Amino acid sequence: MRNHACFMLFVKVALGMGILVGVWEAQLDYDYYKSSCPDVENTVRKAVLGVILTDPTAPAAFLRLLFHDCQVQGCDASILLDSKPAKGNSEMASGMNLGIRRLETIHSIKEKLEAKCPGQVSCADIVALAAKVSVAPSGGPDIQIPLGRKDSTTSSRQAADVKIPPSNVTVDTLLDIFKSKSLNLEESVAIMGNYLNQSANPRVYICPYNRNLKSFSFVTGAHTLGGGHCLNIVDRLFDRQPDDQINPGFGVILRLLCPTKTPLTNLTVVPNDKTPLCFDNQYYRDVLLGNGLFTIDSRISTDQRTAPIVRQFAADSRRFFRVFTSAFVKLSSSNVLTNEEGQVRRKCNQVN
Repeated sequence: MRNHACFMLFVKVALGMGILVGVWEAQLDYDYYKSSCPDVENTVRKAVLGVILTDPTAPAAFLRLLFHDCQVQGCDASILLDSKPAKGNSEMASGMNLGIRRLETIHSIKEKLEAKCPGQVSCADIVALAAKVSVAPSGGPDIQIPLGRKDSTTSSRQAADVKIPPSNVTVDTLLDIFKSKSLNLEESVAIMGNYLNQSANPRVYICPYNRNLKSFSFVTGAHTLGGGHCLNIVDRLFDRQPDDQINPGFGVILRLLCPTKTPLTNLTVVPNDKTPLCFDNQYYRDVLLGNGLFTIDSRISTDQRTAPIVRQFAADSRRFFRVFTSAFVKLSSSNVLTNEEGQVRRKCNQVN
């Protein structure tokens, strides 16, 4: 009885600290496919690296795909489901998923895995793995994630409209979102940019030599990866809020790139930071200078809760990498379906 009480006390403390999030509760496993499909990660990695060599913005696309999927119903590949005949009711029909792409790569990987291991590897795990293996080639940390997610049988445009935060979201709202996924304050700041990365098509910059690609790599980093569409920042440029402390010079540059409030004439994509194709801490340095792309960038640099962490990450890239790794594992393991709760789709865009 005493041992049971001690164990339950440990569980409560661990849950409070976020230690048992996702992995323990959802029964994910780092060796989930050890017997059923041992080559799964290598298959995903080979496909993703092949895409990166021809599309330097792919890492940003894979990260954004994962986080938008996880935000709506949990990490369940619901974002991949097609609308039922002509109803436009899938998550991809939501305007909040503007610019989401690389779905065809996920479908291609699924076909390869079905040929090797029929009915074993879920689309949800493929999405998570594609995002995970995109980080290291971009100069970021080598992240290990548990597997065993199952695929959902539903997808909702309305849910995506409500659940995916806009680029002018408040710090309070974002912190509440991340708290619900058991991320602590520091992890929330580390992962924050991925939730607001509105595009994966920034201008091309060269990221220095990377050991994973054995060459000079055109690759990406966190809100450090990718860029944003003008239509998501014009409100900031023409109707700025009092708490939005944008650098005046940077504001002039953005107005040149996004000259009018009319979205249809503002299809330009603006980089998130000076190195949008490298996974680094440049985003945090830019934010401190008032050169963040979105309103939330300004807010996290001045909010008394998040500003000290922004300064830490700007000064210490290793710390940022460590915290981002922890945040990525928690977020990609949040609210997942396991065992009999979901299914392993044969095709990622259709339920079985």
